[in-house]
Amino acid sequence: MSNPVSGRAAANVAAAALPRLALLSLSLPLLLSSLATSSANIALPTLAQVWQASFQQVQWVVLGYLLAVTSLIVGVGRLGDLFGKRRLLLGGLALFSLASLLCALAPSLPLLIAARALQGLGAAVMMALTLAFVGELVPADKTGSVMGLLGTTSALGTALGPSLGGLLIAALGWRAIFLLNVPLGLLALWLVWRQLPGPDRQPAAPRPSFDVAGTLLLAGSLAAYALAMTLGRGQFGVRNLALLAAALLGAGLFVLVEARVASPLLQLRLFRQPLLRASLASSLLVAAVVMVTLLVGPFYLAHTLGLGSGAVGLVVAVGPLVAALSGVPAGRLVDRLGAQRMQLAGLAGVALGCGLLALLPSRFGVAAYVAPMTLLTAGYALFQAANTTQSMAAIDTAQRGLMAGMLNLARNLGLISGSALLGAVFAAAAGGAAAAASPAQVAHGMHVTFAVALPLVVLALLLSASAGYRALRPTLASSRQP
Repeated sequence: MSNPVSGRAAANVAAAALPRLALLSLSLPLLLSSLATSSANIALPTLAQVWQASFQQVQWVVLGYLLAVTSLIVGVGRLGDLFGKRRLLLGGLALFSLASLLCALAPSLPLLIAARALQGLGAAVMMALTLAFVGELVPADKTGSVMGLLGTTSALGTALGPSLGGLLIAALGWRAIFLLNVPLGLLALWLVWRQLPGPDRQPAAPRPSFDVAGTLLLAGSLAAYALAMTLGRGQFGVRNLALLAAALLGAGLFVLVEARVASPLLQLRLFRQPLLRASLASSLLVAAVVMVTLLVGPFYLAHTLGLGSGAVGLVVAVGPLVAALSGVPAGRLVDRLGAQRMQLAGLAGVALGCGLLALLPSRFGVAAYVAPMTLLTAGYALFQAANTTQSMAAIDTAQRGLMAGMLNLARNLGLISGSALLGAVFAAAAGGAAAAASPAQVAHGMHVTFAVALPLVVLALLLSASAGYRALRPTLASSRQP
């Protein structure tokens, strides 16, 4: 005869294990999406050699993926809200796995680029809906910890991509970096199928229609903006201006459509909420600053400090490693001390790191780079956990997929804008072609770039502080009444 006490204990163990497996089913898709971004970068020289192509041609292996993610992530988030997050996440994982196989089998560069765009569509689904699922699986007082864990997972994928991709290319060839995603994608598919809640319960009211016109206009506008910021080899010419004009025109038409359709993709009234406006704007600004660390850092370490390629890789990996180690502690701090307070603390850390990178002279060596970068990256991890937690808590359950898509969109737009605009600042401050600049010119370029980046972080800090005060003002006013 079984012991009832041991039976209850076993049940408790099983109940405790289920959330961990469910969280693994959310973490793995995020790991795959970030791994697919960073591992492809390391393959570009090999691809250029295999197909005798220029850097600008093989660059589309990365751009095609990022454009698909950026232009479609809001639309797929909304689709998840309307038709079921679990169902769409399963479809996204299946598409990602199939597209990864097509990438590995691609017989030509154009077909590889097309398969990468398909892979980006699957990744957009995975990135949007994993965040949206957190509110349905995790109690409110544990949301920050889970967001921190997911941030750690994403940073881990970014950190592992270059080293793992390099090992696979050296041992098995470039196709192996795409083949790796297939069994991992199928494992994630199985975990989601087994661990996440069943088909979403649909409300009794008729399901709102999907805003096809708004989705196409937004996707087209975002794609035009992304192309305007990335084409031209660092030169902003007529083609870039035309694409930027098309993006602005598309954005204007999108606003007009959203104001008239019965079930808009993006309800413009959401932007009346100060916290959500500040969260999206801050995410964009800070992502732009984080992106420039990946662009400027290698030049500074190699040309000014004279490090070899292996040492540069190790030092650059400090940022993603710190982000990975900071994610879970940052999430716990958010749960314990509050999202708004930790968001401001994280932004303060990013601002202090930027200030030190702008001021510390190169004669202090690698330490003068690593210490501020550690502070900046840890601050960013804390900001991300707090910002995501606060944004998802401020939105209705029925729109969490959309909100997750918007947060990812703001981050991607920040990465694209930071690469283009702050990259141009660095090139100009370093005397034009950074690769041919003297060590002193590169150091000057880095200092100027982070001096320009610092006001962006301060602006994000002011926006977040102002929005937090406006949100608390009614509570403060009522507490003062006798």
